[in-house]
Amino acid sequence: MAGLSQGMLLPLLSILLEEQGVSASVNGLNSAALYIGSFAMTLAAERLVGVVGFKKLLIGGLVMVMIALPLFPLIPGIGIWFVLRMIVGAGDSALNYVAQLWVLLVTPAEKRGRNLSLYGMSYGIGFSIGPLGIGLVDYGDYVPFVGLAALFLIVLILVLRYLPEYRPEREAQHSTGFGRFPRIYRYAWFALIPAFLYGYMEASLNGNFPVYGLRIGLSKEDIALLLLCIGIGGLILQLPLGMLSDRFGRRPILIAAGICGGLLFVLVPLAGTNLWANLALFLVAGGLVGSFYSLGMAYAADLLPRGLIPSANVVASFHFSIGSMAGPGIGGYGMQHGSPFLLFWIMGGAYVLFGMMGFFFRGTQAKKFEKKAA
Repeated sequence: MAGLSQGMLLPLLSILLEEQGVSASVNGLNSAALYIGSFAMTLAAERLVGVVGFKKLLIGGLVMVMIALPLFPLIPGIGIWFVLRMIVGAGDSALNYVAQLWVLLVTPAEKRGRNLSLYGMSYGIGFSIGPLGIGLVDYGDYVPFVGLAALFLIVLILVLRYLPEYRPEREAQHSTGFGRFPRIYRYAWFALIPAFLYGYMEASLNGNFPVYGLRIGLSKEDIALLLLCIGIGGLILQLPLGMLSDRFGRRPILIAAGICGGLLFVLVPLAGTNLWANLALFLVAGGLVGSFYSLGMAYAADLLPRGLIPSANVVASFHFSIGSMAGPGIGGYGMQHGSPFLLFWIMGGAYVLFGMMGFFFRGTQAKKFEKKAA
């Protein structure tokens, strides 16, 4: 549901604002409200889930989005839409944080990669089919918003009816205070980098690749198709990579996927305007790195005590946000002051560097290490 709402609202609201004559810059600024709300919820989510528990925070996120959705067509002012988008972003962020963390905590270690990959697939499918809701505007501006709110209501009923009450465990000595963050980085720094790389890739491709494509001579239709292939590749390989990580270990899968995916990105400029070559590169590269966020979190959960997993989830969210903000800026600067090819050389090089770093990461579990030290 979080993926579905974001996948529909981002393009739908941009189109409606464009039809109202709103400038592109103001339209883009209004879209940023979604991420502002999401970032704000990330700051509070760990404390909230510790106070009210998983189920109540999940219900709160559903209610926030469900109430905000019908207000978009009822109050079409751009200022109101900014506030409503912040509310939706905060609600969706609560859903993402709670659902992902809940899966991490209740899943046995030997099935963690598979189950977290299923979660990632669910979000990806929702995000992919969300834009289909744009067509419902033909039946009235309110139809897609009310229809999505109705789906949220159904999910809310299912949550109230079937999900149990659950609270995360906390370690009295280590899971509170600022000191828990150095401990998280000490044992799981390698597992938290994938969140940054995934955010960097997603934002960089969505923000910079259309410019790159137009500059080298790709059509708009080709650009849209290639961006779609990134998502399709991620959906296809998400579950297989998760299951392989359960069997052979998270670190070797991350190393292999990072190096191979990075090299494929580096090769993209060689494909030029050859659509089929680009399709193959984007499909496989997107598949290899499309599950980086979920694999990284699964690996962090392997390494850290249960009481620190909620804090690690917050750190991963911060890394994703930083990567999302850095990607378009670095890619755009490289294309403007260097070569358009730098977009893929920098991104591919970052993935290859990450994979090489994995050979030097010990991957020691915090609990085992500290017991030996004691």
